[in-house]
Amino acid sequence: MEDVIIAGDVDTGDVIVLPGANDPVLVIRVRLGQGGFIFTVVPAEDRSGEERLVTLSTGIRLRRQGRITAS
Repeated sequence: MEDVIIAGDVDTGDVIVLPGANDPVLVIRVRLGQGGFIFTVVPAEDRSGEERLVTLSTGIRLRRQGRITAS
């Protein structure tokens, strides 16, 4: 399932596709930053991959491809 959401609706565990990218990432942390949100993400296909920070303004639209819940 894929839907379009705004950056303010992203939560930890969401699998999203960032603007200008093709590969989905898993959001592992969401923080409020100056003028937007700071997401800590890892590749959705390889969660052992390198963490990176992504800063997005509040109104940016993203594609959400699903959600991973902690077990």
